[in-house]
Amino acid sequence: MRKIEVAEITQVVRELSIKACTEVNEDLKNKIETSLQEEESPVGKAVLKQLLKNMEIAETEKIPICQDTGFTVVFMEIGQEVLFVGGSLKEAVDEGVRQGYTDGFLRKSIIKDPITNPVNTGDNTPAILHTDIVPGDKVKIQIFPKGGGSENMSKIKMMKPADGVEGIKNFVIETVKNAGGNPCPPIIVGVGVGGTFDYVAYLAKKSLLRKLGERNPDEQIARYEVEWLKEINKLGIGPAGLGGKITALDLFIEVFPRHIATYPVAVNIQCNAARTKTIIL
Repeated sequence: MRKIEVAEITQVVRELSIKACTEVNEDLKNKIETSLQEEESPVGKAVLKQLLKNMEIAETEKIPICQDTGFTVVFMEIGQEVLFVGGSLKEAVDEGVRQGYTDGFLRKSIIKDPITNPVNTGDNTPAILHTDIVPGDKVKIQIFPKGGGSENMSKIKMMKPADGVEGIKNFVIETVKNAGGNPCPPIIVGVGVGGTFDYVAYLAKKSLLRKLGERNPDEQIARYEVEWLKEINKLGIGPAGLGGKITALDLFIEVFPRHIATYPVAVNIQCNAARTKTIIL
């Protein structure tokens, strides 16, 4: 049994929270550079150039890529041979977020008791923590600050099994079309299919952790990812919603077994500030 002090989790979450909000991953930067060559609209090209410049400034000056530094979503894969000691894991994660958003001068956006006491918590806590127990003695931590603008454009639908793949495709494309420029395109589209009402939304969000260009291991689903992305980029929404060819940078689909009478589908949209950082302990 491997023991890990929760204080180490706090330190890691603190560092990743700051880096996620200020340093763009190479796959995103490379994809926007490639998209710049593919975009045909002069305005669209100008927007993409500005995004690249913004990324450079953020990393050089250690300031947020976007003013909305998001709701901190944390995904953890925990080896079943790991024992956390020294306190509560959930409290350690929240403390890491608290320190990261305070020390990193990141905007605090979380409202306590959203109906009865809607005041800011002042430190961007609590985080949303998803845990998965896996074999081994490692811990994988992924920090995913999720902005409010793109989250607002996300949808879930309990479809009928008879709707089939075509129904899913139409729902995904219609969701992106209705979102327009609101989620700050070029966007990344996460699609979840199967499971239950709550689990399908988790699948859609989890899919957004993939690196751009990383396809689903199922060849047919991988083909749907490529095909639906092409359809979305025919909508003409373009960078910043100002028209153009590049509305979405990628589309990911995650699936899970479903009940014979259900066909849940979720679309979680991510803005161009696709911020994720990962570490394995």
